[in-house]
Amino acid sequence: MRIAAENGWIDPQHTVQIGIRGGDELLWEYSYRSGMRVIHIEEFYELGWKGTVAEIRRVVADTPAYISFDIDALDPAYAPGTGTPVSGGMTAFEAQQTLRGLAGLNFVGADLVEVSPPWDPSGITAIAGCYLLWDLLCLLALSPAFPPHA
Repeated sequence: MRIAAENGWIDPQHTVQIGIRGGDELLWEYSYRSGMRVIHIEEFYELGWKGTVAEIRRVVADTPAYISFDIDALDPAYAPGTGTPVSGGMTAFEAQQTLRGLAGLNFVGADLVEVSPPWDPSGITAIAGCYLLWDLLCLLALSPAFPPHA
């Protein structure tokens, strides 16, 4: 999951990457150097989803933000149909609660990526993706960037 300020460009000081796991720490060197907040899965579990939400809110503050949810943030038990399944990820519940905890932030857009139905004949990845996408749409509906129309 990535949350980034969107002012025509991504502001690394207001960017959070969550659920990072795997052994290649060199992949995140750019993120660290540019000032992005990287929350590896171990820290996510130390903070819990509520603490993670508080940290996201602190970093993003009231800046316009774009949220990109990569389905491989979930453990493959909940989303096996992705290009990079790595064990030890979030549960579907933790992902939903984290997203729901962000209601009211100034989201200007969102996406859900890496769902690959052909790699999951059971369909559970697509189901998880549908529910997470629903939560993303709800975040947009609740965003100050999109006031209700009369």
